[in-house]
Amino acid sequence: MGLCGNGTHSPLSLELSQGILASMSGRLALPSLLLAVVVSSFCPATSTSGDETRNQLLTREKMMRVGGQLVLTREEEMANQRLRALKEAEMREALRTGSILPSMHFFQAKSLIEKSKVFNILKKMPKGAALHVHDFSITSPDWLVKNATYRPHCYFCFTRRGTLQFRFAHPAPPTPKPAECPQWVLLEKFRKGLHNVSDFDNSLLRNFTLMTENPHVTYADQDAIWAKFKTIFFVLRGLVSYAPVFRDYLSQGLEEFYQDNVLYLEIRASLYPVYELNGTVYSQEWLVRTYEEVAHNFAKAHPGFIGIKLIFSDNRTKNESLIKKSIQTAMGLRVKFPGIVAGFDLSIRGSGHLRGPRSQGQSQDFTARLKPGISQRLQNLEGTPVDRNLLDAVILNSTRIGHGFALSKHPAVLAEAWKKDIPIEVCPISNQVLKLVSDLRNHPAAVMMAAGYPMVISSDDPSAFGARGLSYDFYEAFMGIGGMSADLRTLKQLAINSIRYSTLSETMKKSAMETWEERWQKFVAGLARGPK
Repeated sequence: MGLCGNGTHSPLSLELSQGILASMSGRLALPSLLLAVVVSSFCPATSTSGDETRNQLLTREKMMRVGGQLVLTREEEMANQRLRALKEAEMREALRTGSILPSMHFFQAKSLIEKSKVFNILKKMPKGAALHVHDFSITSPDWLVKNATYRPHCYFCFTRRGTLQFRFAHPAPPTPKPAECPQWVLLEKFRKGLHNVSDFDNSLLRNFTLMTENPHVTYADQDAIWAKFKTIFFVLRGLVSYAPVFRDYLSQGLEEFYQDNVLYLEIRASLYPVYELNGTVYSQEWLVRTYEEVAHNFAKAHPGFIGIKLIFSDNRTKNESLIKKSIQTAMGLRVKFPGIVAGFDLSIRGSGHLRGPRSQGQSQDFTARLKPGISQRLQNLEGTPVDRNLLDAVILNSTRIGHGFALSKHPAVLAEAWKKDIPIEVCPISNQVLKLVSDLRNHPAAVMMAAGYPMVISSDDPSAFGARGLSYDFYEAFMGIGGMSADLRTLKQLAINSIRYSTLSETMKKSAMETWEERWQKFVAGLARGPK
């Protein structure tokens, strides 16, 4: 049948039909998508009713969406009906009260999200993999306060700027330079002299997270929130980089993601130096081995857990010689540890901290320094709103583009990335909290999700945002970015994408899919039955 609705082909309809077929395989080129709008004006008048034409357009759009080509089983259809009913009821209530959660700042919406029936379903859903999370942000800050800071030999001090620093040492750490902080104080001794330890612990917690009651007042602009964001990683460094804490921090982070039904992680690791009580500082090779050992031991005690891979991450604002050195380091680690080191990431993060807002920083041409041959070994280059780096990511055949927030504004780059099947890593809460978008219904990924562009959902720095695992980000993507059209098909495709676009080998992907599918079927069965 032709696209004009009368069984005939207009001069352009054959080319468009090919575009639609390409869309059904997940590879629609943007020019073909744009052509769909033009073709309608060439179609001759027909006897097709307005309702029929409308239904045809809605059907085509439905098939184009992320997950639109999936065919649900009978049980999945039943589960989808219940999920959609809950979603529609929640949205009706939101419209009635004016509390549309994806339009609210996450810090103010979080407690309301946790009461949502949809959210509690998403918590149970097997989400596959988290492909974009950073090393110092995977574990709840509550655990750091209640566990790490209560360990023996933990010292702290306040810098001249009022920023906390931590250091484990025995005996006491060396006297700090006057420019750094006045003196180190043993935390255990300090707590014994307090009348209200809980208030003090809560004050520590505020140093580990961006959470605040009035985010619009506390963080008036991007500069303000990124200054605090950078400070968090500065504070965490001395705490998390203590070897015993580092091991337990990683294990606890895996536990939190596992409890949130995430079975595999790809961690952006800065491989910042880790130290022992006696001052010994370990090499990057030791760090990678420790990641490997902790993940291996965790998998033995947690059925279905697939594992982790590391993406060595460095700061793209460094000069050329330092970037070249980082690339060589990444390649060396990949050769020594092929089972866990997946690639290299150039972002604005480096050495466990940040250098400035994503809208700032140097825009550098990386293609000349990374080619020839590097792109085959370089698994990941993070795309950022510094638009020229999007071109670098596409030209270098990156495995994925981190955030890709500006990609929709560059149609030629978007079409090329789509042709190469390069997905974007969408991190809704991160983008909102860091002031890239206020209302998640207006996130650029909304248009791309509707068009079927390949994507995965991840959580970036969940602990800094007061989130945990992936469920909060899935909620925002499902209720906000996906709008009312997103359903069980959307969720299923996003979970499948997280495995499909991982850096796992094809054999491991197949095994991971089997593990995920088994859990998915149980989840669907429970959802279809409804509450007991």
